Amino acid sequence: MPSKVVLISRFKFSPRFKGEIFADLISSDRVRYYLDYDEMELLQLRAYDDLADFSGDEYELEADVERFREYMSADVVRELLMHVESPKPCDSKLPDTDYIQLRHVEVLPEKYSEYRQWRAGTIFQVVKESVAVEVFLAYHSMVSGQPGVMFIAGFSGDPAEYQEVFETDRYREIVRQAGSNYITGGMDGLYTRNYSRLTF
Repeated sequence: MPSKVVLISRFKFSPRFKGEIFADLISSDRVRYYLDYDEMELLQLRAYDDLADFSGDEYELEADVERFREYMSADVVRELLMHVESPKPCDSKLPDTDYIQLRHVEVLPEKYSEYRQWRAGTIFQVVKESVAVEVFLAYHSMVSGQPGVMFIAGFSGDPAEYQEVFETDRYREIVRQAGSNYITGGMDGLYTRNYSRLTF
């Protein structure tokens, strides 16, 4: 079942990076690696059973930065997430799919309870009906420079087919409702990022 706590780390690399630096990165049940090839950003997902487990990873997190420091174009961006619900759960702690999409929204605090009820019959209903969406997990930030709701979606088929799920008139109306009623800053409070399983 999905992990209760997930740490997202994003490492941005300069154009002079070398693919060999990823050679010994091995995904496991509690660590997954994905890459945004266009932006040259490595995504690392770390799963924890609870916050006590997270506190024991101090040296590993420092070692990650040291491993990549020479090739990073910016400091590592990290956020700690707490699991809320799983419209499409996975059997493992983290999705084991060919692609990961991060879908972020910052919800008005006073509307959060209402938003959760609304998304159950809109966003979650769409992903449950879609074969292309294999995993869809809902988290909320505990510690983040950009707080809010984070959906971790997983898929392994054609990315274009997956994207079609969110380009229908039905889903455009859902996005419009979210921007008008729940998202802080309107449509600017929503973003998506796609990452492919690391293949170096």
